[in-house]
Amino acid sequence: MSEVTYRIVEHDGGFAYKVGDVFSETFPSREEALQAAQAAAAEQQVPGSTEGIRYQDQAGGWHDETAQGSDRPRAKVIE
Repeated sequence: MSEVTYRIVEHDGGFAYKVGDVFSETFPSREEALQAAQAAAAEQQVPGSTEGIRYQDQAGGWHDETAQGSDRPRAKVIE
């Protein structure tokens, strides 16, 4: 199982959560950023439905796969 980490950081005169190199919107307080990160982390772990997907690779070949709706990452928030 993969893992996603949300980190609370200072950003643009306020606070944001960051996943990898991507920032959320800026919040006025650390507490608001923390609450938003916790909500996003909880939603990240909600299972979806199993769906068939089709995509084209760089060489132009088409591929059909099944995306398991239960294959969700573990999400954590670091203050």
